[in-house]
Amino acid sequence: MSAAMDTESTYSGYSHYSGHSKKAHRQGSRDRHKSPRSKDGSRSEKSVTIQTPPAEPLLGNDASRAEEGQDDNWGETTTAITGTSEHSISQEDIARISKDLEDSVGLDCKRYLSLTVAAVLGLLVFLTPIAFILLPQILWRDDLEPCGTVCEGLFISVAFKLLILLIGTWALFFRQPKADIPRVFVFRALLLVLIFLFVFSYWLFYGVRILDSKDTNYQGIVQYAVSLVDALLFIHYLAIVLLELRQLQPMFTVKVVRSTDGESRYYSLGHLSIQRAALVVLENYYRDFSVYNPALLTASKSRAAKHMAGLKVYNVDGPSNNAAGQSRAMIAAAARRRDSSHNELYYEEADHERRVKKRRARLVVAVEEAFTHIKRLQAEEQQKAPGEMMDPREAAQAIFPSMARALQKYLRTTRQQQYHSMESILQHLSFCITNNMTPKAFLERYLSPGPTLQYDRDRWFSKQWTLISEEAVTSGLQDGIVFVLKCLDFSLVVNVKKIPFIKLSEEFIDPKSHKFVLRLQSETSV
Repeated sequence: MSAAMDTESTYSGYSHYSGHSKKAHRQGSRDRHKSPRSKDGSRSEKSVTIQTPPAEPLLGNDASRAEEGQDDNWGETTTAITGTSEHSISQEDIARISKDLEDSVGLDCKRYLSLTVAAVLGLLVFLTPIAFILLPQILWRDDLEPCGTVCEGLFISVAFKLLILLIGTWALFFRQPKADIPRVFVFRALLLVLIFLFVFSYWLFYGVRILDSKDTNYQGIVQYAVSLVDALLFIHYLAIVLLELRQLQPMFTVKVVRSTDGESRYYSLGHLSIQRAALVVLENYYRDFSVYNPALLTASKSRAAKHMAGLKVYNVDGPSNNAAGQSRAMIAAAARRRDSSHNELYYEEADHERRVKKRRARLVVAVEEAFTHIKRLQAEEQQKAPGEMMDPREAAQAIFPSMARALQKYLRTTRQQQYHSMESILQHLSFCITNNMTPKAFLERYLSPGPTLQYDRDRWFSKQWTLISEEAVTSGLQDGIVFVLKCLDFSLVVNVKKIPFIKLSEEFIDPKSHKFVLRLQSETSV
């Protein structure tokens, strides 16, 4: 408990400083780092809209705060400016929310309806052979011919074939759905229709030729039921070919590009419909693409805004001057400023890389020292009684304050603070301590952004997707097709290319051709 209180007090102490020292540091920071932007101070008084993440982040709600103008002692020279938070919603937003709710309700109804139809049809399929065998025994038992050895052997055949069909149907069809697709799966629907027509035709023939005439050949009736089970097994084999095996051979190569930062990946796909190809792309996206971080995209926008904010046009001829002259002056000044903007970009990126390397080195040293302290604690705890030993959670809370400040600065510099809450870091630290992992293994999650699956679902910026395609989503992939997977903040552009036909020829090389002659000159230098 004391370790946890120390952790909370140390963590909360990062944002609280004494009044006199903070005021003096702020004044000194303003004098040292005064920029042309500070002249237009009226802009900072505007109200801003702050959207907080659902979980408690490690670094507070300042994810969008710019890091470019901070020095290494930013914790002691930071001035917190608060404003009025405004949240507004328009009629279009209300209409969009209601439409999303209606779509979700429609998808749920469609999913449950398809599951109900498949379950009823499957139950009918498995009860039909049993009904074929039992109905004659119930309706005209006394008129039936006796069932011999061959007939009794057919009972065992029907039982085991139905068991195999039941296991195969459960393995192929009764699986947890991974996603809700906008349209029906064509091959699955065709198989359901084929099974229904097949069972219906068997029932029709059974009713006309057996039930109406009350056939007394019971062995023939059992063989008729066996033929039905055999045909159902062949249909199950056809389902395996259409649903599973057909798509295994790669036929297309798709290029997936994220619209915001241009990150791309290539995947090979078989014969799939557009909607199923979209599902495969999304499954690979959560695993292969680095997590989407909108904070990294604000640097270029803020840089452009800073360049335009530094341009001012003075009207020396009075208010009667034409506004077109001012616009031409601003365009010319922007063009002259653009010529030197690449130098500013170069030095900004170099300064950012220097700051990241410096804070990374501090973080690595702090984590290594903390894990060394854990080893000392483990050596000391072995000498204590079993009731006085610390569990991994308490050990993580004990060493977390020594590394929290360095980790906080590094995550803010690399703009990853919105993905790591204090609780998630403590859980990861206790996990590493439990499994005796090294400091390098602990830092792997924070030194470089990982895939989306590595983070909590509350941190994902992409949960619900919209498929946009000029072709029907149930049609198969073709060369040159482009479709878009769109979510709230970005989209994935998918370009389909067919794998070219490769013509491979063979050329025979005679082994006798690998012979060489060494020619020596008789003349010498003597």
